[in-house]
Amino acid sequence: MKVRSGAGVFLAGLALVLCNCTLVFGADETHHQDLGELLPIWGIIPFVGMLLSIAIFPLVSSHWWEHNMHWVVVFWSLTFLGPFGVVFGADTLIFNVLEIVLLDYLPFIVLLFGLFAVAGGIILRGSLSGTPKVNAVMLLIGTLLASWVGTTGASMLLIRPVIRANKWREKKAHIIIFFIFLVSNIGGSLTPVGDPPLFLGFLRGIPFFWTMRLLPLMAFNAVILIVVLFVIDARFYKDELAAGRSPGDSAQKEAKSPLRVEGAHNFIFIGMIIAGVLLNGLLPNLPAFADQVTGEVHGLHVFEGVVVGYNSIIQMVVILAAAFLSMKTTKKTIREDNFFTWGPIQEVAKLFIGIFITMIPALALLRTYGGSLGLTKPLHFFWATGALSSFLDNAPTYLVFLTTSASLGATEGVATTIGIVAPKMLLAISAGAVFMGANTYIGNAPNFMVRSIAEENNIKMPSFFGYMGWSLCFLIPLFLLDTLIFFL
Repeated sequence: MKVRSGAGVFLAGLALVLCNCTLVFGADETHHQDLGELLPIWGIIPFVGMLLSIAIFPLVSSHWWEHNMHWVVVFWSLTFLGPFGVVFGADTLIFNVLEIVLLDYLPFIVLLFGLFAVAGGIILRGSLSGTPKVNAVMLLIGTLLASWVGTTGASMLLIRPVIRANKWREKKAHIIIFFIFLVSNIGGSLTPVGDPPLFLGFLRGIPFFWTMRLLPLMAFNAVILIVVLFVIDARFYKDELAAGRSPGDSAQKEAKSPLRVEGAHNFIFIGMIIAGVLLNGLLPNLPAFADQVTGEVHGLHVFEGVVVGYNSIIQMVVILAAAFLSMKTTKKTIREDNFFTWGPIQEVAKLFIGIFITMIPALALLRTYGGSLGLTKPLHFFWATGALSSFLDNAPTYLVFLTTSASLGATEGVATTIGIVAPKMLLAISAGAVFMGANTYIGNAPNFMVRSIAEENNIKMPSFFGYMGWSLCFLIPLFLLDTLIFFL
């Protein structure tokens, strides 16, 4: 009955929007202009509605949201697609949907799926107790790993050991929040493998190790956050001990056994995934995979103007092969002890298909008007890229502002396929895209996955706005310090 009720609400709302579609988008049917020039600002209403739904519905009724989120995704997607198709025509609709789904969403979700499946086959056993020192060390290790196995890979490798180590504690949501800050975001800033926006920069000619220049900035942020976590955690730790709870309660179940890794062969499959990502960036340098004059990649022509490159296909095949081999070769008991389920990746897949589709107008408007926003200084790019990366997908947002910075006419700096970018501008764009993805649950996909895994393990996480309260208290002041020290 609930599903039917959700469907009824969806159909009624869709009919209402379709009846008023000309009010939503206007009646200009020209297909040759930049889409951003044709769309009015209120074209982002479905995207805003999608974000507000993610923020509000779980807070109002988590049970209803759990069972009806797919209807909400369908509703907001079609609220955009219906009027857009009526006004701009089927060809424009199909092109834009296929472009973002096949070229952006599909590689994105395949990479997350692969890392999620493989990391779920690795378990850290032994008597690890969640003390402030242990928690700080585990988050430091995860932060250092994130740039080399990706923020998703590092998050999936360490979130379950962190949860098990702190199983004895009553108050532990703060540990997961700082885990998201550090391991799921800031730690991925040093290589193109670490976070998708940096990978897009690599594809456009930025040297692989250029992003290592972010090391002082990443270290500054990581040290401060780990110290803050240690102070907060020490206070909660004393409260736990005063209440009669002890880390020995959970450690005894592990029989004081030494730390050891099981399922370590899955690191080979993580290596396969990293190799697939690198191949995606390197293969277009070969004539067999791209026109060396125009730069256009060779691939499957799905629709007029939409080409799925062979390099992208190879990446996805390698990643799926790694996931398949991991599932086939890992002992079932390891995944059971990891409390591994497909729930978190399913939730991410459902919600982000809606986010990707409904953000088409937002990205189109940003591409058109991003150059006229008056961005001329590193601090402008840091905050503009970061603010939008908190709510939009940070990869295309990074690319828009990278293009904008290349249009400023720098004569010295980093040579890319879209122009020369001043080094300080590039540092600001990179840091804004990677760091500020931690500001909200939807800023980066691992955020959602970590939260889902924590809630599966009965950890009460803050609501969407509750989490933003933590980021406003701890991240925004830190980013202001970044601005004063690195970007003035």
